[in-house]
Amino acid sequence: MKVYYDDEVDALYLKLGDKTPDGVMEISEGVNIDTTPDGKLIGIEILKASKRMDIRTILSYTLELNKNILKQNTA
Repeated sequence: MKVYYDDEVDALYLKLGDKTPDGVMEISEGVNIDTTPDGKLIGIEILKASKRMDIRTILSYTLELNKNILKQNTA
């Protein structure tokens, strides 16, 4: 996942895949999802993002790993 924020227009975009979007669905005012022709979610756009969330938290991240998965891959 890649996160893009444009502070000039206060828009946040979460890119969830590498495919080119075929369609856009507005799920609420100012929140749109990009989809592929087969209906897979590949992006989320949030307009007026700083009014909807604390932008600092979305632009920082914490990665939690399942240790059991790591053990399976190294065994």
